[in-house]
Amino acid sequence: MGEIKSGDTVAIHYTGTLADGSTFDSSEGREPLEFVVGSGQIIPGLDKALPGMAVGDKKVVEIPCAEAYGEINPANRQAIPREQIPADIPLELGLTLQMQSQDGQHAMPVTVVDLSDSEVTLDANHMLAGKDLTFAIEVVSIKAA
Repeated sequence: MGEIKSGDTVAIHYTGTLADGSTFDSSEGREPLEFVVGSGQIIPGLDKALPGMAVGDKKVVEIPCAEAYGEINPANRQAIPREQIPADIPLELGLTLQMQSQDGQHAMPVTVVDLSDSEVTLDANHMLAGKDLTFAIEVVSIKAA
């Protein structure tokens, strides 16, 4: 089986951690993650780390936020009048809600980041935006393109 190249379908086991060492995602106890290398199905920094690896190889990859989920975009935060949130939703900091896109075609997760008596500030940035990530990966299989 050779080394991974762009276009190959690979399966990896992984554990993703933050700078403080806390785990934010892992394939432990699940099937390995399968995807096509170079297709944009995973974050760029991880995609770039795979070519040249072979089945059984293990690696720890440090990925800056620009190669992961990007910087926090202030334009993705919006304060809305509190009365626009249905009264049956118990608002609290950190709560994730689903909002409809302006065209009504897509649901988009948003997080409550600030509350006042009159406004609710919602953040549509990815929860890992602005964070540098570390992945411990192990190549499980490679299907050549």
